Amino acid sequence: MSPDSGSTARVAGRETAAVLRRHRRAVGSLLAWSVPEAAPAMLTGFVVARAVDDGFLADRPWTGTAWLALLVAAAVLGAWGARNTHRAVAGVVEPFRDDLTRRVVAAGVTTAARHAGTPATDGAVARLTNQVEGVRDSFAGLILVSRGFVVTVLAALLGTASLAPSLLLLVAPPLLGSIVMFSVALRRGVRRQRDFLYAGEQLADRTAAVTAAARDVAACRATERAARYADEAITAQARAERALARLAAVRSLTVAVGGWLPLLAVLAGANWVTGRGLSTGALIGVLTYLAQVVVPTLDMFVQTVGSAGLRFVITLDRLVRRIGQRATVAADPGPSARRPAGSRLELRGVTFRYGAAARPVLHDFDLTVYGYDHLAVVGPSGVGKSTLAGLLCGTIRPDDGEVLLGGVPIEELEPAARARHRVLIPQEAYIFPGSVADNLRYLNPGAGEQDLLAAVDVLGAGALLERLGGLGGEVRPRELSAGERQLLTLVRAYVAPAPVAVLDEATCHLDPAAEERVERAFAARGALVVIAHRISSAMRSRRVLLLDGDRAMLGDHRSLQAASARYREMTGYWTAASEPAGAPGPVDGVDPAVRADLRRDAGQPVAHRTG
Repeated sequence: MSPDSGSTARVAGRETAAVLRRHRRAVGSLLAWSVPEAAPAMLTGFVVARAVDDGFLADRPWTGTAWLALLVAAAVLGAWGARNTHRAVAGVVEPFRDDLTRRVVAAGVTTAARHAGTPATDGAVARLTNQVEGVRDSFAGLILVSRGFVVTVLAALLGTASLAPSLLLLVAPPLLGSIVMFSVALRRGVRRQRDFLYAGEQLADRTAAVTAAARDVAACRATERAARYADEAITAQARAERALARLAAVRSLTVAVGGWLPLLAVLAGANWVTGRGLSTGALIGVLTYLAQVVVPTLDMFVQTVGSAGLRFVITLDRLVRRIGQRATVAADPGPSARRPAGSRLELRGVTFRYGAAARPVLHDFDLTVYGYDHLAVVGPSGVGKSTLAGLLCGTIRPDDGEVLLGGVPIEELEPAARARHRVLIPQEAYIFPGSVADNLRYLNPGAGEQDLLAAVDVLGAGALLERLGGLGGEVRPRELSAGERQLLTLVRAYVAPAPVAVLDEATCHLDPAAEERVERAFAARGALVVIAHRISSAMRSRRVLLLDGDRAMLGDHRSLQAASARYREMTGYWTAASEPAGAPGPVDGVDPAVRADLRRDAGQPVAHRTG
């Protein structure tokens, strides 16, 4: 049985409240910057009233012009506040999206492991790609618009009260009534939005099933039956979308009642109020508040909440129910929570497999990474190097054995405690829109400018920082190359307080010289584990771990060359000749082999995909 509208709203409300509590600092910053942002709304009507009464109607045009010039200053102040409110919103929304993504992925992997051999549905993919991003975008829009609506409308009502308190009786009741009417309509809208979302998932699953069975459909001459099967989902989605579109009429009615009706009421009573001492300027000021502030703000609010708000409530509710846990960032550990003693990472008797019937990726595996260790992990593609990185960092749990961080089982540590002691930098660098400083402080919000600049200098990112306009420059991820995104992510990880860094192909888009500089900097900073994609990474590390199927060998570059035929074979294809100084790294993750006779030898691979 599907949840009712009230239950759906409660789930979304509970999750939202938890996120806002978790990020109280960002919420406080958001509210603080809302004050200067609301300056134009607060002053618009009042300034117009003074300009009319004290200036133009008093035959003092320069006085009126001076009053209107104050609006320009208010607009500049409001723009400054709006710029900073967007930054504060990112401090709430981005961690929420990251945590929700981790939980959805974990739930999907767990489901796949429990049902080995059963293909995943496209509905699961839709949850990760469409629904998580939809929640993130909707959440950001709701925070901005809802906060703006409350602050701006309150400012307009206070301005109206300062000019003509009696007119609040014509303005406030219709506005409050429209909000109540809209709230009642939203309850029905929740059900319609839920039906639309379900229809979309069903359409994705049915379309994928028909496509996958295309040969069987053709062989059995079941084309019409398959078409009806898919058409039922298409019809259901179209019906749900039409029902959802009808809510637009309610949104228009809300704006008419709450915005335009008070405006008409004030115009209709203009003679009455001016005959009782209200000045012409004050009347025009009140009309300005209504037409220029209340109506557009109310319209934006109902449009956003009526569309993005419904999508947020329904999608978040479905995601939370599917993953079976609250989609919030874990709270900080209390005083009784266990804390690691040091930064040593240990794997003891670890066995891990993807699915109960799958061959183990690691079996009864032991490894210790000491403080200030420098370990390179090498091996053929698919052997489990990235899996080992996930186990070391606690993002993957072993089937058997235990992973210890500072002598404490890593699953007993709160996420915040793990984050303080180890940082994982994956190949796909995540950079969000915002300032350079905000991106670099993502893992260490308390880092000062000198800390950021020092990290930039150590990792050789000075030219990139200058091109982006310094720490205050705006970052547009789509305009950055893959190497530039990786470099920013590496600086962010270097600034993080964690003494252990795990680089999982995190430098594959950097040239060899830049990669060497990064690895040496992290090795001097603390413990470093590198999933190597160039032989030079293994040559400059203190220890090298070779993974080869269910076998593993630990040594250094010279000892492994002497003891391991597999390592000698790898270094034969994977030589320094393929990585000239200053040359760009393999942007597609494929290292070209350098032997000239490979074209004539069909039994040899011509390329090796790293990772």
